Amino acid sequence: MDRNKLNASLPKVVQSIVDSITASPSMKHLDRVFLPNRDVIVQSIVLLREVLFPGYFGKQGLTSQNITYHVGELVNELADMLFEQIRCCLRYQESIPANNGDSDAKCEECDQQAAKIVHQFFQKLPGVREILATDVQAAFDSDPAAQSKDETIFCYPGLFAIFVQRLAHEFYELKVPLLPRIMTEHAHSMTGIDIHPGAQLGKSFFIDHGTGVVIGETTTIGANVKIYQGVTLGAVAPQYGQQLRGAKRHPTIEDDVIIYAGATILGGETIIGKGALIGGNVFITQSVPPMNRVTAEPPKLKYRDRRGKNKGELDLLDFQI
Repeated sequence: MDRNKLNASLPKVVQSIVDSITASPSMKHLDRVFLPNRDVIVQSIVLLREVLFPGYFGKQGLTSQNITYHVGELVNELADMLFEQIRCCLRYQESIPANNGDSDAKCEECDQQAAKIVHQFFQKLPGVREILATDVQAAFDSDPAAQSKDETIFCYPGLFAIFVQRLAHEFYELKVPLLPRIMTEHAHSMTGIDIHPGAQLGKSFFIDHGTGVVIGETTTIGANVKIYQGVTLGAVAPQYGQQLRGAKRHPTIEDDVIIYAGATILGGETIIGKGALIGGNVFITQSVPPMNRVTAEPPKLKYRDRRGKNKGELDLLDFQI
């Protein structure tokens, strides 16, 4: 096939794609309200990081004298960005029952609600910054490899994922659709740490290494909790899907708990008691009393003596677990 024949075939290709779009209503968003802009939401995370960690990200050379002007500029820019994105999210939510995108009648109400939400969110930021300070301290105190708290702020993926989730959680509590999940999924894509915006995280929370961590929507985590890579705090019966919406599906982790790598803890009725230690690679679907240790039985190694065998006689398996 030459280029001319390829060009001649394209109209049929286009028509077949369009036909597949119109044949699948659940996978199209046509003739409806605008969805929020993911790129703008990601940019808002960048600016919020600069607001909450001034001098670490973004503009350098900040001083006690000019910090007010700098934060003021950022907040003004964020107000415009967040208002427009929240407005889109609210209009989208209003359009769902009709399934036709006609939410113009409620657009003014959405605008007023979006402005109120942005105002309430900004009021929450000083409190979010205070609790993030405890997370920074926990990261430094818990990791002997950390040279300074600055290093944890600059480099640690767990701290970034927690930072994004704490902000997204505020929007989640304010009943903003879509936007909180877009925020946490961005952090998920950047770090490999998946924390639902609905999860309740206590102060001084530390995720070490982090890749593969999953924390579900109805998880509750107390203060001074430390978890390692590959930990799952999940639901015990995901096959029921939408039937479980709104129910407590994920575990409760009380204060001062340590959960080592690869542990899986499932179920809304599962409570890991204060001060418990959960060893690596365990699978838990029932509660653990306070101050208890749960570990998996260590593997038994069976060694084979390879001495004295000729090269061609060596076993392919040198040991067994």
